[in-house]
Amino acid sequence: MKLIAKVSLIWMSVAAMLLSVSACLAAPVVTKPEAALRQAFPQIPVDSVQETEIKGVYEATSGQNIFFFQYFPEKDYLFVGDIYTKDGRSLAKEKKQALSAKLVSTLPLEKAVKIGTGKTTIIEFTDPDCPFCKKASEYLKDKTDVTRYVFFAPLAHPGAITKIYYILAAADKAKAYAEVMEGKVTPPANATYSDAIKELAQEHLALAKMVGVQGTPTFFINGTEVVGADIPQFERLLKESGKK
Repeated sequence: MKLIAKVSLIWMSVAAMLLSVSACLAAPVVTKPEAALRQAFPQIPVDSVQETEIKGVYEATSGQNIFFFQYFPEKDYLFVGDIYTKDGRSLAKEKKQALSAKLVSTLPLEKAVKIGTGKTTIIEFTDPDCPFCKKASEYLKDKTDVTRYVFFAPLAHPGAITKIYYILAAADKAKAYAEVMEGKVTPPANATYSDAIKELAQEHLALAKMVGVQGTPTFFINGTEVVGADIPQFERLLKESGKK
């Protein structure tokens, strides 16, 4: 899986429950935790802060990223990081996935490449030049019980844009997608495409960023996020969906 760079929240381990980094503030004591956080990390855009069920621990949202922090005003210290359950689950990851799933429900599916008519909905963010995307596509191509909505996000392979234009401009987009992903067609580099097609491709990329996609392939299967060509996870989720 190809990952794009993202803002680092400076993670370090702290006692089984909190990954942390302590930041000593140079300014005088700030009484409000949110203000202390913004002052310590001005480079991180913080959208919202709310107190968790753990007294003194706060949850912060920055775009599609979730992290936790605790402020100690008597020392002007911040502990910033993640909270893990005793069985190793990351609460920040779970919160991020829930936020992404909520945003995914608002996607304009009519602008995606639709493949299939099955009862299980798969929303896919892919890159025609990503080998892991091709592996996932190969697995899913014969699934008759799914409906796939494909958006393109060439995060690590910007040169894939000509293939994306070719697919989006095709009369039969599902067929063009299959041909490109299987290597049967290589669109000419000097082909011309309309402004509308180019704008649609850019909209696909913007939608990927809106829902927090940071690497391809990323899937949402009936609302559950799967990152990478995780075939066992596909099989589990599709099996569960088939029982409903």
